Amino acid sequence: MESFIQQARNFNARIAERPEEREIFSRLAEGQSPLALFITCSDSRVVPSLFTGARPGELFELRTAGNAVPAFHEGMACSEAATIEYAMRVLKVSDIVVCGHSHCGAVGARARAEDLNDAPAVRDWLAQEFSSELPKDDTPAVAGAVQRHVCEQVERLRAYPCVRERLDAGEVTLHGWFYEVHTGLVTAHDAATDTFLPV
Repeated sequence: MESFIQQARNFNARIAERPEEREIFSRLAEGQSPLALFITCSDSRVVPSLFTGARPGELFELRTAGNAVPAFHEGMACSEAATIEYAMRVLKVSDIVVCGHSHCGAVGARARAEDLNDAPAVRDWLAQEFSSELPKDDTPAVAGAVQRHVCEQVERLRAYPCVRERLDAGEVTLHGWFYEVHTGLVTAHDAATDTFLPV
């Protein structure tokens, strides 16, 4: 923790010393207009700004265990639905990216049917929000299962009225990405071939 505290102090001092950076951060106080809603896993190895090059204010992030998008139902009140709705109706982002990653613990647990009775909240989240049709996958990277899961989450987004409205108006594009934590490779789902190809 001490290294994080020192970094925060150094960061603040650097901003204070550089007028051009002070100006950039000062503009952030005026509001946000991100380019995309980026839905990804809570996994600490996944750092969207690292592999997208996004600057502060460019990505509106939603992080959940296993980058799961809850199934939409009328009257739902949850943080995930609120974040998606805010991105669509208030921020009006033009792109939504669902980004899964290799070596995902959540998808791996589901794909391997692991016993999670010692972590009941995790067990119940996976049972509720993850497809029971994920392919069995005993590989450490669980790439096939994660990619299938990403495509299912993109489809779930289409059921949200706020997303569907923007899709019908041609105002938003959905993307399914897969990030390899061990290589840094980012691939995107290609609907024509139903495969993930390098971006």
